[in-house]
Amino acid sequence: MSTYYAPEGGLPPQNKVSTDRSIFTTAYAFIPKKAMTDIVTSRLPHWQGERAWIIARPMSGFAETFAQYIVELSPKGGSQNPEPDAQAEAVIFIVAGEISLTIDKKHHNMQSGGYAYLPAGCDWSIENQSDTTATFHWIRKSYEDVHGIDRPEAFVTSDAETEPDMMPGSDGKWSTTRFVQVDDMRHDMHVNIVNFLPDGVIPFDETHVMEHGLYVLEGKADYRINQDWIEVEAGDFMWLRAFCPQSCIARGDRPFRYLLYKDVNRHPKLKL
Repeated sequence: MSTYYAPEGGLPPQNKVSTDRSIFTTAYAFIPKKAMTDIVTSRLPHWQGERAWIIARPMSGFAETFAQYIVELSPKGGSQNPEPDAQAEAVIFIVAGEISLTIDKKHHNMQSGGYAYLPAGCDWSIENQSDTTATFHWIRKSYEDVHGIDRPEAFVTSDAETEPDMMPGSDGKWSTTRFVQVDDMRHDMHVNIVNFLPDGVIPFDETHVMEHGLYVLEGKADYRINQDWIEVEAGDFMWLRAFCPQSCIARGDRPFRYLLYKDVNRHPKLKL
């Protein structure tokens, strides 16, 4: 069974000299887990018992299509009115604890590894009804309607329920857990889990139009982003703009897995 990394906050002691490796360039950003302290969290309107690390947001001249939060909910925390934008679709992925999610009056009990897609305009609410803290990723994107194509429906599933697709020629060392079929044109974003066994690789520099958010759920790797090789581990986050090259080599003795956002299935906007 997978164990996903969730930040715990806190603050380094005053006698610690900063040797952290946060990076922000015109091509990518790298936020190590040690940078996710108490003082960089945000509080959100109409939420109770919540704090959030907002690790990606649309920025002109950089990545522009999505926002990603790591939300920590205290017992009895949550929101009856969580989403302020009627055009925003979302994915919820649980990394610790359990939550109660209600979508259009249908109740879902979700535990670690649980995944939910929330279409734009749906009525949803969320609450931690347990006695322990719960943590989840909340990825938001403004949905792009297309004439003649229906909007997708809400669905709830989990990492454990979804069989990974093996990458050709990888001898099973590289796979992707896909929660949406690649040919389903209703969806304009995919949030998947990419899996590598030790020594598994992306054997070329991926260079493509999709933006990425990559949160390392478990394991570690050497990850190449643009011109740099970076050692990454569970809890680290990478944010790549369009056409930023990437490849990796999984290290250690356990699987390397990351939650991956990308925008898909739409024409590029010709006017920004």
